[in-house]
This record gives sequence, C-alpha cells and structure tokens, in this order.
Amino acid sequence: MAKVKIDEALATVPLFAGTSRRHRKNLAGLMEVIDFMAEHSIVREGDDADSFYVVLEGEATVRIDGRVVATKGPGDYFGEIALLDGGVRTATVSSDTPMTMLTLHRRAFERALDEDPTLSRALLANLAGMFRRLDEALRQAGGSLPS
Repeated sequence: MAKVKIDEALATVPLFAGTSRRHRKNLAGLMEVIDFMAEHSIVREGDDADSFYVVLEGEATVRIDGRVVATKGPGDYFGEIALLDGGVRTATVSSDTPMTMLTLHRRAFERALDEDPTLSRALLANLAGMFRRLDEALRQAGGSLPS
C-alpha cells in the first residue's frame, strides 16, 4: 500500500485529523500492513494494549463483556487509547472475514513523539477538541464532564 493512502487513512482518525500532512506521513512510515484470517481474535478485552489499528479491508465485531457493541469495517479504527496510555484493552475485537489492517505499535509512536514535539502539541490540541465535543454533547443531554 502506498504511503499516501496510509496518510489519507490516518486523516480520517479523529486523533490524527488535525495533525499536519507531514506528521501523518511520518506516522504512516511507522505503520505496518497486517492480515488476519476470519474468526481470529485481533485484541482481547483485559489484555495489555500496545497497538492501534486502522481497517483497510474486511469486517470485525467488537464485544465488551461478551456483548456485541459495534462492528468495524474499512476506514474504521480501534486501539487509539492504547497509543496514549498503554493500559489494558477495553474490548475484544474479532475478525468476521479476512482482514487487512494498518497497525502502529506504541513504542514506535512514543519515539515519534520524542523526536517531534510539534506532533505532541498537535495531538494534545486534538484531544482537547475531542473533550470539548464530548462535554458539549453531555451538556445537551443534561450532564457534563467532571471539572
């Protein structure tokens, strides 16, 4: 897959959408294309999280506590929180069909942040925007984020 397509895929991910094309191209250079067979657990709820994924081809099911909560297809992504905190997986994602995905490992992402502080600032600005949108949605529903 050409790097320009990986860059375009990253532009659709809210965490990376506000970053410069240069930042996305640098991140694209760190990503790997991986394939999974159908009926494969890609990540498991409770396992240590160390990678982020963007679906290029195929379909997957997301489960929390065994309940189906979402499906993922081309253009969708998961594991962005793993890049930021390296905590445990909050869901299990299993392939329903053969899949091709991009993956970015946390160590490579951390190196990119260390090497380019402007990327860190751009990601922080994106996160702040995501929190603002979440807070606004909660306020409209009669709640709010804790101060």
